[in-house]
Formats: sequence, structure tokens, C-alpha cells
Amino acid sequence: METAATRLTGNALRVTIFIGENDVWHHKPLYSEIVHRAHKAGLAGASVFRGVEGFGASSLIHTSRLLSLSEDLPVAIVIVDTEDRVRDFLPQPDELVESGLVILAECEGIRYVGREKKA
Repeated sequence: METAATRLTGNALRVTIFIGENDVWHHKPLYSEIVHRAHKAGLAGASVFRGVEGFGASSLIHTSRLLSLSEDLPVAIVIVDTEDRVRDFLPQPDELVESGLVILAECEGIRYVGREKKA
């Protein structure tokens, strides 16, 4: 049986999805829906990173600075797995992301070790 530790050794593909933290899918945060779909698809892992400042296609700067009234901070969802598994998953963000950016980048898995599951 193939283990998670060997699953990402070598060539991999990283998909990064940039959206706003206020983006939703059926009254649920969009980033959460994407992570749960990636998990259901059996991908190696997904992480969500909240930006402190940024802008996108709208050219509006969103920031977390104290005196700013801006909301909807940038969020990046990063998913890494083998190229085939990531490409098979790509229709999911295509269906979900109405406004944002999805990018792909080749990468190399050096080490991928999971934690022991607690009983």
C-alpha cells in the first residue's frame, strides 16, 4: 500500500486559488468549500492563508490596517498533489470561483509526513 510519505516525493503540481475572504458558496465560506472538496477528492493537502493586504482585478486595495474600513481581505488556498490528481480536481474551483484567480505551478515534493491519528 502506498503511504502518504511517498506519495509526494518528486514532481508535483501546486494549485493556488486567490479569492476574497467574504466569498461564499451556499452561505458557507468559499475557501472552506474548496478545502472540503479537496479533502473529499483525496488530495494530499490543502491550506488557507489569509492576506493582510492586497488587490486583484478590481484594483481596490483591501487591508487589515487598524484605521482602514476595508473588509474582504485576500485569501489564498494552496493545494499540492501529483499533476494528474490536481488536474482532475481543477473542474471544482472552476465551478466555485466566480471572481478570483487560479494558478498552477510545477513543484517538487521533498518530504511529506503526516501526523499519527489520535485514538
